[in-house]
Amino acid sequence: MSASTLTDVAVAVAVIALVLVRQFRPQQVNQDRRWWLLPAILVFVALRQHGLLDAHHRSLSVLLIGAQLLAGLVMGAGWAWTTKVWSEPDGSVWTRGTKATAAVWVVGLLVRFGVAGLGALAGVSLGTGAMLLALASSLLVRAGVVSWRAGRIHPSYGVPAAVSLGGARKDRV
Repeated sequence: MSASTLTDVAVAVAVIALVLVRQFRPQQVNQDRRWWLLPAILVFVALRQHGLLDAHHRSLSVLLIGAQLLAGLVMGAGWAWTTKVWSEPDGSVWTRGTKATAAVWVVGLLVRFGVAGLGALAGVSLGTGAMLLALASSLLVRAGVVSWRAGRIHPSYGVPAAVSLGGARKDRV
């Protein structure tokens, strides 16, 4: 295994750990945050690899990467729709993952590992780039859907949720 591959695996594991820890505790939705930055970094790391496609199986590589991306998109949508989104009386909007969110993660990862396994059985070497691209697509879809859902919430005191999205962070225990 090359140093680049080990770095990519370490980046993916660190991102997944960070995302999972943050997902299952309440977080205030804040439109000013750069939600696109982490996915952009993952795409950069994935695309800087020279061996993203298997040179001996280009068509099958593209097909498998497409399957990985599709699985990532579906996982991101499932993740977003199973996330609890609510409004506090002050108008702030919050999110937290549920048990269903954890199930989406498990199934999504199993599907993606299954696609990678099928590729390996067919002799296709995808490397870690496909995994990083799929993770980036999951993060982008999840952020977009959750932002959309948060914008549709009406707080209990009539303060528009969109007005409070850029407000100060509320501490939660």
